[in-house]
Amino acid sequence: MKPFLERLRPEPGASWAMLDRRLDAGIPFQWHHHPEYELTLTLNSRGERFIGDHIGSYGDGDLVLVGPNLPHTWRSGSRLDEAKPHRALVMWFLPGWAEVLSASFVELHGIRGMLERGAGGLAFSPAAAQSARPLIEALFAAPGDERLLALFRVLNMLSRDNTAAPLASRALVPSADPDRGRIDRVLDHIHLNYAGDLSVDVLADVAALSPSGLHRLFRRHMGMAVSDYLIRMRIGEACALLTATQKPIAHIAGEVGYRTLANFNRQFLSLKTLTPRAYRTRFGAQARTDRSGTAAGY
Repeated sequence: MKPFLERLRPEPGASWAMLDRRLDAGIPFQWHHHPEYELTLTLNSRGERFIGDHIGSYGDGDLVLVGPNLPHTWRSGSRLDEAKPHRALVMWFLPGWAEVLSASFVELHGIRGMLERGAGGLAFSPAAAQSARPLIEALFAAPGDERLLALFRVLNMLSRDNTAAPLASRALVPSADPDRGRIDRVLDHIHLNYAGDLSVDVLADVAALSPSGLHRLFRRHMGMAVSDYLIRMRIGEACALLTATQKPIAHIAGEVGYRTLANFNRQFLSLKTLTPRAYRTRFGAQARTDRSGTAAGY
């Protein structure tokens, strides 16, 4: 789970990279970054995604653009079809690659604008993701010399999604200073122990800093306080449990680290603008529809 700089190598004769990732055991938390843009379509999986200072839930058919050098990871919670693996169709391309082509062809200027908006990450609307899904799946099955045109067709379609939601509040560029290892250890500890009693003193010990030093370090690297990050982590996990299971809400609250239901309800409402019950009613029904296979494209 140690964060790292991922180095990607396109196939011979290709200017960009792609991967059809299939995992039976689940998508692990692997905090990483790379200089390429990343477009990821996640299938047969539910869980949380972490992009810069964004923490949110994802489901089957989730389509996200991640900006260059933006730390990110996914972590799965469950599969829709337990007989099939978690699957991620991932496409990577360098910023200069797209900029040169979009500057040369006026028809592709929309792609340039989308990439500028996507420096901090973009989550595409369900309608856009549903439209792009068969094109992306066909892209992965196409001969190598046809994939580039197929990718630009996908990007051009997505550039017209005016409701794509920005994710990170800012593009967090990983630091090369010696403190990088400290924040890595803190994030690692939080993600292993988020449901337990995590105190600032314990995390400060993990980072080998004073509590005030930890607060400064965390804000500089993550753009928020430790307590805010932990809340978003716990609520993100609760969202996945609310949509993927029928566990009682009080049980879910305890499972993600809340000692009182009242505190859980208050923080959930503050972050999601819905009560846990309303969230389950709205998104759990969609999840059950998705599982039954009656919703086209999902």
